[in-house]
Amino acid sequence: MDNRRKFLKKASFALAGAVLAPNLLSSCGESVAAKKHIGLQLYSLRDDIKDLGIKKILETVAKMGYVNLEAAGYGDGKLYGLAPAELKKIIDDLGMKITSSHLGRQISDDRDADMNWWNVAIEAHNAAGMKYMVMPWSPLQGEGATIDNVKRYGEYFSQIGLLTAAASIKFGYHNHAFEFENKIDGTPVYDLLVENTSPDHVLFQNDVYWTQKGGYNPVDYLKKYPKRIQLLHIKDEEAIGASGTMDFKTIFETAYANGVKDWYVEVERYIGTPQEDVKQSYDFLNKAEYVK
Repeated sequence: MDNRRKFLKKASFALAGAVLAPNLLSSCGESVAAKKHIGLQLYSLRDDIKDLGIKKILETVAKMGYVNLEAAGYGDGKLYGLAPAELKKIIDDLGMKITSSHLGRQISDDRDADMNWWNVAIEAHNAAGMKYMVMPWSPLQGEGATIDNVKRYGEYFSQIGLLTAAASIKFGYHNHAFEFENKIDGTPVYDLLVENTSPDHVLFQNDVYWTQKGGYNPVDYLKKYPKRIQLLHIKDEEAIGASGTMDFKTIFETAYANGVKDWYVEVERYIGTPQEDVKQSYDFLNKAEYVK
């Protein structure tokens, strides 16, 4: 009888341990699921990617803690010289996701060629599992800042967005400062682009730093276009938080209230090395209580 009691007691402890162990393990270490949804535009490490290769940099970025990536290396059906599915597997295996990509083709005299270029790009980004394809520049500045050009590019963007939608990918446009600095009859080009693109097929990725550099408060634009601005670039003079001039708390609070899910750190100028500043940016946002 005593032996039976001892056996049952040991079995009970073993069962309790089996139930508790996963909870203890997840509480002792930071799991991928528990990490904040902090994204990175890989352009931030463009020189290191050239020198060290994309795989090495992806391993480094994963160790920093980033989980959500945006590419800036598309060409001829490949991403960073790799087949899209191959890049996706590398990133998935590292516990990250690649959800967006910067790429672009300006309007040419051959619209069929333009659309064929986009069709090839869409096929590649679909194979990579992308959610967004974002055009990061347009010639709508200086002499190019005319209402006719805005309408041309508005129609072009809407046509591209119709193509990407067929692959369940959203098409967007990313701003610099010039879309705010250049005005037509007193209205910023940015606003005119919003007005002249299909709300169903074109979203906007607001670069909060360039918006502020262009003379406007990014929070005001998030409130003005809560349904059109669906992505953000979180940027500062150098590493995120270094300048003290960006009101990231209000930016994030407003973006979350609007339902923004994906955003990406972008570091273009550096205080230290690119990797140091990208890591510093992650640490700043990871410690910020207003970042989810």
